[in-house]
Amino acid sequence: MSMSANVDRHRRHHSSQQDAGRPLWLAAAAGLCASLVGLGLARFAYTPLIPALIAAKWFTPAEAVYLGAANLAGYLAGALIARDLGARIGQVWALRSMMALAAITCFACAVPISFIWFFGFRVLAGVAGGVIMVLAATAILPHTAPNKRGLVGGVIFAGVGLGIAASGTLVPLLLQQGVKQAWNGLGLLSAVLTLLSWKAWPAEAPAAHDGETHHAAAHGVRSPLVIALCVEYGLNALALVPHMVFLVDYVARGLGQGIAAGSHYWVLYGLGAVVGPLLTGHLADRAGFAAALRVAFLIEGVAVAIPAISASPFALIVSSLIVGGFTPGIVPLVIGRIHELIPHSAASQRAAWAQATTTFALFQAAGAYGLSYLFAHSGGDYALLFAIGAAAVVAALAIELVGVVAARR
Repeated sequence: MSMSANVDRHRRHHSSQQDAGRPLWLAAAAGLCASLVGLGLARFAYTPLIPALIAAKWFTPAEAVYLGAANLAGYLAGALIARDLGARIGQVWALRSMMALAAITCFACAVPISFIWFFGFRVLAGVAGGVIMVLAATAILPHTAPNKRGLVGGVIFAGVGLGIAASGTLVPLLLQQGVKQAWNGLGLLSAVLTLLSWKAWPAEAPAAHDGETHHAAAHGVRSPLVIALCVEYGLNALALVPHMVFLVDYVARGLGQGIAAGSHYWVLYGLGAVVGPLLTGHLADRAGFAAALRVAFLIEGVAVAIPAISASPFALIVSSLIVGGFTPGIVPLVIGRIHELIPHSAASQRAAWAQATTTFALFQAAGAYGLSYLFAHSGGDYALLFAIGAAAVVAALAIELVGVVAARR
């Protein structure tokens, strides 16, 4: 064994000794705070702010939609640069920086200087979310026992659900004070969570030698099963778009029940998103990530299709809760499945997860634009959107099952 390998092993041992004195729940809580700030608040809290921004004459309806798209573009950019950023300044410092950036973007959006100003900071908010999505789990899960990775991953991404739930409850309360006050409130909450989690991150795992890292990462990402998993994750992103973008509008305008009724279903969606990753993570720890992922695709496909079949309140409640649950709930399953497929290389695991997140961002952005176009040119056919979403999940499940059969042969 080379001297550099011995030094690396000593560093890893020292790192694990440092983490041994730090409770696992503390690291998981840091991950939860990161996903809450970068994804929950910086991204999803914008949705209930849109009507207020238009009513306050900050932006026209068309401009408000473009600002929503700016966040998606930034998210994709963040997913693309995350690994390089983590390699340059360390994963933990990258995460701290992105949480701080997310807080800054909220404060900046409280000042409506111009459309370009607002657009730029919405892009930066998306970048922060993309980096956090790629790095948060990979900074924590290597320090976690295999039989607890599902639950810890669930705790990390429960922050996304908390953000969605907050967007339906906290934001309307803040808006009673005004639009500027709402943005400042989101910025203050993000800053507090950033500071609370600052010291809770696990010690930085030392990086492998560059050549070794590049070779291992490339080998892992080229695996047919990993590529198939990334495509499945992307199809899942497309399947979530009808609920994430059109559910409230469907209830409010499509069913003629008004914005208040639509908001109630969004809160249910958020409640499902809080519990979802904890349940899917627990299931994966008991049944394995592969089995849990297939069950998730099956249940999710049915839940996405429900609004295309029935408009009864009970059916929509069930659909909102379940699809809300799988919005962040699928994330720990995909990360865990990557660890199953690439069990011995942290570099490959990080590369594969970055690739999966990028694929998710691409499919989600394309899905949002594509389904919006279809909606506009189909005379407002909501059922078509939910049917396409369900078909995307069915395709993901089919790819997963074909991959299993091919691997066994």
